Amino acid sequence: MHGAQPDKSVAPLRTSLIRAGLALAVIACGLSLRWYGFPLGLPAFVVKYGGSLLWATMVLLLVGVLLPRLSQAQIAAIAAAIAIAVEFSRLVHTPWLDAFRLSTAGALLLGRVFSLWNLVAYAIGIVFGVWIDRLAAMRSLVGWAKAP
Repeated sequence: MHGAQPDKSVAPLRTSLIRAGLALAVIACGLSLRWYGFPLGLPAFVVKYGGSLLWATMVLLLVGVLLPRLSQAQIAAIAAAIAIAVEFSRLVHTPWLDAFRLSTAGALLLGRVFSLWNLVAYAIGIVFGVWIDRLAAMRSLVGWAKAP
């Protein structure tokens, strides 16, 4: 029955690849929302906090890519710590950091303005990320069970 079970060393790599693919899809959705949300007539609330939600989902998935052997709870805790640190970093102002925040990359990665509502969006994004990660893991296990 060796073929029915994944090799222990392959499983973390497979998990990381799946999470990386999910992260790329989330990034595409987030960028699309930010670039096309207003032209499509979406409310500012949806564009702003939808982007924050997707950003936190991306962080969760990328932490999972880098640390595939950790539990989902550990990954979620690290992602939450990163999200909180990034949000509170917006209260710190230095010339170089403010200049970076004015760039597109800085705005997308760090944001510009502190908001406690972002923390709510991040929490929802992390829960969403855990959900899609579990869904992908279940589908992946089904795929392994069907392998010859």
